[in-house]
This record gives sequence, C-alpha cells and structure tokens, in this order.
Amino acid sequence: MNSVPQNDEKLREAVRTRYAGAALQVLGTATTTGETSCCGPACCTPGANAENPITSDLYTQMELGNIPVAAALASLGCGNPTALAQLLPGEKVLDLGSGGGIDVLLSAKRVGPTGFAYGLDMTDPMLELAEKNRQEAGVENVQFLKGIIEAIPLPDNSVNVVISNCVINLSADKAQVLREAYRVLAPGGHFAVSDIVIQGDLPPAFRQDMESWAGCIAGALEEQTYRSLLAAAGFVDIDVEVTRRYSLAEIAASGASATIDALSPAERQAVDGRFVSAFVRARKP
Repeated sequence: MNSVPQNDEKLREAVRTRYAGAALQVLGTATTTGETSCCGPACCTPGANAENPITSDLYTQMELGNIPVAAALASLGCGNPTALAQLLPGEKVLDLGSGGGIDVLLSAKRVGPTGFAYGLDMTDPMLELAEKNRQEAGVENVQFLKGIIEAIPLPDNSVNVVISNCVINLSADKAQVLREAYRVLAPGGHFAVSDIVIQGDLPPAFRQDMESWAGCIAGALEEQTYRSLLAAAGFVDIDVEVTRRYSLAEIAASGASATIDALSPAERQAVDGRFVSAFVRARKP
C-alpha cells in the first residue's frame, strides 16, 4: 500500500516551493541557494546537475546544443522521454510537469511544424522560464499551460502522446493523474514517461518525509502498483523498462541523506538498489 503524507495540498505546496526556487535560481532572482531542487540540493544550482546521480547525463550533446542553456539548467528529470517515446512528425504531445521546457522544446522539434507540443506546469516561475526558453529557441508549435496534472486543462482525445519526466511520482493521487492522461489521449495514443520506480516497498520513514516526497524519492510507486494503476485507468500494452538503478549512496546524494540516516540497518539494506529510473510505456486502445 502506497501511503502518502496526510495533507495533499501541503505536499503540492512543498513541490511548488521547490520547483519555483529552482526556476528562480536559473532566472537569476533567487535569494537563497541549495534547497530548491527536485532530486537534491545540488541539482538546481547552475551546472550542478552533472553531480546528481538521478538528474545527470540524460541528454546528448546534440540535443543540448539545440535548446537554450537555461532549459538544460532547469532540467530536474530522471530520464529522456522525448528520445524514448519515438515521436513522429505531426503528432500532438503533452508533457506533464514541463518545468523549464526542455522536453517540450525537444518534442516540438521531433514532431515538426505539422505537430504540436503542450507543456503543463503549476509553478509560475517555471512557466515564465519555459516561455523565455521557447522565445529564445524560436519554436512556434508550443504552448505552456498552467494547471495541475490531476486535472489536465485539455479536451478529451486531444493528444497523441503523453510524456513526463520524474513528475508523476510527486503527485499524491497518481491514479487520478493516470486517468487524466488516459482521458486526453486519442484512441491509439501512447503514454511514455520517465519516472522513479521502486522494486519492493519503502520503509514508512520515507513515505512520511515531505522533503523526500518533494525530491522525487518517497513518492515513487512500486512497479507492480504502477502497472495496476495504469491497467485500472484503461491502458493496455503496459511495460516498465529500467534505465538506471541507484545504490543507497546515490539516493543519499540525491537529497535523501537525512531520511536514510534515520533508517535502521535493516531498513537501509532493504532500500539499497530498490530505486530505479524507468521508462513506463502504455497505450490507449
């Protein structure tokens, strides 16, 4: 059973605060440093993503060369869904939790001028940063929307592909997120997200730690639970492909060191190697 912090809105505000801080730091207006990242204190400091085991080395140099530097600096994901989703020219794509816009801009280039890419985010500074990046990139087939991923502001059957990058794990109501993704997908559409997944259950200390939830760790679904929720939403052809596996030391380095320090030796052993980045695929029939 995937328990969550008691107050869903409190969790959402914790996530919003962290991501707003990350965006403001990239925009150059943050007043503090070191406590605003998705997956750890280092990854929102410009240039520090390379030091974070979850957020580093996700994009090719060619991909990074085709987008504004600020889009890469604000990238707090755990994979590269635009590469794995096999996007086709003319498709409409939706990125859930689009942040600074890196995956939206890359998607827009992949689907070409006859396609379109939407980015959905709840954080005003991230939306501001994403729009600045869009303008700098000169990409026209993009729109950034404000909203939450549990209530997507798009019509039924309106997109061909839903992508996301280390965001669904941050929601306290993942079943609703998956139902909404299914709703907006056209028949035959694809769900193709990178996310943190745990193979096995988490110690209760992780589930109750708001900081770890906001940092992509404690909110991770167990793999079979992820599959079950996708099936319950109506998806078929479900697949979970592990792309990275993390040691206990790597999880601690991503921002969960205090939580790990509080675990018993047996709990630490249970966590070691259980966290993975995964590419989660499914299809709407």
